[in-house]
Amino acid sequence: MTARPKAYTDEDLATIIEGLKDRQGRALTVIPAAQINQGMIVAKQAIKSAVITPSACAALATSNAQVPDGATYAAGQSVSAADHTATVITAISVEDPAQLAGQAKQSADALAQCSTFTMEISDQTVTTQVRQLSEVTRGDRSVGSLIIQTLPTGQKQTTLTVTGVKGNLGATAVKTGATVTTDSAAELVELVNSVLG
Repeated sequence: MTARPKAYTDEDLATIIEGLKDRQGRALTVIPAAQINQGMIVAKQAIKSAVITPSACAALATSNAQVPDGATYAAGQSVSAADHTATVITAISVEDPAQLAGQAKQSADALAQCSTFTMEISDQTVTTQVRQLSEVTRGDRSVGSLIIQTLPTGQKQTTLTVTGVKGNLGATAVKTGATVTTDSAAELVELVNSVLG
């Protein structure tokens, strides 16, 4: 009989997040689960009505709104006024480790075949360029990407993401801002590793 993986409560994960610091040594601000739920509901609604071309890239557009049923999670964020960036780390735990491994594989597969896709939401088209990164975390699986979205206004928004999955525990670190580059990937790997332990 295999031992059941450790079960993490929302509070356990929030405690892990509370102990983290950003590159500047500032403690991360924990985002309450209720606030995360609200954000995910909004994201799911927006994506439900979005038209993604090619459709194979939908896994990339929806990854932030996908939290398996019954999962426990917590998130923390740090905002840098100096370089107008926000860094968010999310810790997630599920009962079945195969769920997180499957999600990570789905994202990696989509990254491999999607270098550009468009997302149309209520007559507004957002063009997205995607680059897969080779960042490696302490997890059994690691996925990294740099996504540049061009809004209808011509404004660009860059999102750097690193995910690591270790058994039934997953961590995703995201840095967003107009000036974000792959130079910040090492910092995100450190945050993910801090959660995975």
